[in-house]
This record gives sequence, structure tokens and C-alpha cells, in this order.
Amino acid sequence: MIEPAWSRLRLRDRIAPGLRVLFVGINPGVRSAETGHHFAGISNRFWRLLCESKLVPEPITYVDDARLPEWGLGITNLIARPSPGIDDLSPPEYVEGWRKLEKKIRRYQPAVVALVGVTVYRAIVPLLGGAPPPRRRAAGTADSVLGLRPEIVHGARLFVLPNPSGRNANFSYAEMLDAFKALKRYVGKA
Repeated sequence: MIEPAWSRLRLRDRIAPGLRVLFVGINPGVRSAETGHHFAGISNRFWRLLCESKLVPEPITYVDDARLPEWGLGITNLIARPSPGIDDLSPPEYVEGWRKLEKKIRRYQPAVVALVGVTVYRAIVPLLGGAPPPRRRAAGTADSVLGLRPEIVHGARLFVLPNPSGRNANFSYAEMLDAFKALKRYVGKA
């Protein structure tokens, strides 16, 4: 089988010392790999959520990802390898990804590590020695996994956000925006 050209591409981390928030996605999608920018999927709402929650002071898109450190924000992925979906990722990739992410957290010392997607949180909690959270939420209830978590990694608090992908049917846009606004309130206090 011939490997697609995008499968060898890697995104550049947008990290600097002194970040208020380091956003961590699970891994880049194909379009992100091809464009060289984080959360570049056509239906991805990450950039709109950043703006509407006031985490950034002006509308930006994926092509502006290098500007995030201007506002004390950074972005990386748990797993660097792009894929069409998370079903293509293997358990050893999660473990290796966590080892690399932990080094980045230790080096850059962000105040908050915002895990973009409950799946990212579920993947790393066992690596921190905790029990994985429940797999599903009850219909019509808020997911208890979202928001500020009790775990602290190298001084950084963990905060779980919904995955803003257009494929995420687990949360409405309003619920996603509420979570991003909660992050804004938390970092405003910290």
C-alpha cells in the first residue's frame, strides 16, 4: 500500500514560555496536515469559539495559528501523526504522545493545559494513574468531564473542552461555547 503524502507531514507547535493556556488536540486531521495549520478542517469551529469566548481579542482563523502566543496561548497535539480519524491511532501512540507532551508542559510551564476533546482526557488520565471517566453522558445533561479537572501536571491545571470538529455530535455549539467561556473565566482569575 502506498502511503499518502500527507501522512508524513507534521504540524509545528505554537508554544512559547509563559503561556496562560496550552491547547492540546488529539492529532491533526488530513486538511490540517496539508495546510500546515492546526484545526484547519472546513467544519471545525475551534477558531470561531476562541473569538466568541473572548480568549482572543479579534477574529482569527487557522492561518493565524502562529499568532496564538501573542495572547498567551499555545497549541500542540497529543499525537503528531495526522490521520483521517482517531480510529487510525494505536494505544502505543497515545503513550508515546503523552511522554512528549509531558516534556513540553514541563519545559514551557503553561498555567492551564486545555485538552481539546474528551477523548484526549480519557486517553491521558490512565497515564496519570487515574481511572478513566465514564464513556457517555446522559441525554440532556452536561458532561461532568468538561471544565477544570483535579489533575495537575508540572504545575499546570487540566481543563477539558469539547472537540470542536464538525463531526462532534455530542455537544451543541452553545455547549461548546459555554465550555470555552468557562476556560476564559478561569484563566482570567488565575
